[in-house]
Amino acid sequence: MKLGILSTSPRCYSTRRMIDAAKARGHKPMVINTLKCSIDLQSGKPDLYYKGKPIGAYDAVIPRIGASITYFGTAVVRQLEQMNVFVANSSGGIANSRDKLRSMQILSRHHVGMPRTTFVRDKVDVLPAIERIGGAPVIIKLLEGTQGVGVILADTIKIAEAIIETLQTAKQNVLVQGFVAESKGRDIRAFVVGDHVIGAMRRVARGDEFRSNVHRGGQVEKVELDDKYRETAIRAAQIMGLRVAGVDLLEGKDGPQIMEVNSSPGLEGIEAATQRDIAGAIIDYCAAHTDFPEMDVRQRLTVSKGYTVSELVIPEGSQFVGMTIAEAAFSDRDINILTLYRGKTVIPNPKSSRTLEASDRLLCFGKQENMKSMVPTKARKKRTPELQQLKAEMVEHATAQPIYQ
Repeated sequence: MKLGILSTSPRCYSTRRMIDAAKARGHKPMVINTLKCSIDLQSGKPDLYYKGKPIGAYDAVIPRIGASITYFGTAVVRQLEQMNVFVANSSGGIANSRDKLRSMQILSRHHVGMPRTTFVRDKVDVLPAIERIGGAPVIIKLLEGTQGVGVILADTIKIAEAIIETLQTAKQNVLVQGFVAESKGRDIRAFVVGDHVIGAMRRVARGDEFRSNVHRGGQVEKVELDDKYRETAIRAAQIMGLRVAGVDLLEGKDGPQIMEVNSSPGLEGIEAATQRDIAGAIIDYCAAHTDFPEMDVRQRLTVSKGYTVSELVIPEGSQFVGMTIAEAAFSDRDINILTLYRGKTVIPNPKSSRTLEASDRLLCFGKQENMKSMVPTKARKKRTPELQQLKAEMVEHATAQPIYQ
């Protein structure tokens, strides 16, 4: 697998670990400085240039987009999506998680635990809003803050009012959240890859500091999550549209409370606390997706552990073209085809005798791993004609050079 890592910090711990993990698995990792990319747009041919030359073909790209370059970084990721490159986190998911207000708005539509939150602009609305979320103490957050910067604990309503007024005068947008007293000075970071939590740690603040971020001196310890915390973390990542995420949870009296969903979570703290190969799990996840080109599995909804509602797309040249549904052995693998979409035709509950055609889309319920396992080992590395053409272009125009060795 030719793997791109979008990063402006090639020598930071997280980037180096993913490079090492990829090389250890026989892949070819390349660091791509996000800010040195150029986006070319023309009819029918979206393209991306790196350092002034065509970027070439990649099997997968892992975005590491810093907060300071969110707009341009998500534009680069979006361009890769238009070029049909698998990206570990989508541009939409990154944008959703980076905006604290947007992420809380999205989460609020779902039945997941979260602190009561308010957002106001008019001074006269501040006091009523604070009362609605339970009164002081409250947490005041800058929408653009990261690593605990721009997070303030206000013990009284008067202090909260003064802080909010000062920040708004400085043209800063702020969120106000109810204070979860029982979790003061500690939280949980759950690291989600796909539909699994592959590691979790508890972060504990030092002294009287209420922010537990590692960058603010917080100590970390490994923690084993129960089902409720695991499922909340996975749901939060999926609601945001992220495949790889660090989900920060408060331990409230009513269960897990989602504090934030991070689309570019650091690896150093979580790997040190858990002693697990988190970087390797991310690489393996990307490899699993690029190893199954004959059947494009697009996840729609996670229903329960390991079971999803997904759309399977049968491309030209697939071994399944010409087979009946029965011959493709869906039922033997505990996969139920709910609907078959063929052009403008919608066929609910298709019969097992129906023959599959190229470009058929199958809405299925079952284990996603079983859906992937239907591709024979010898076929997993095959590429569609479009991808073969991209590979030929890569050979002809290969110019991208690794930054980190």
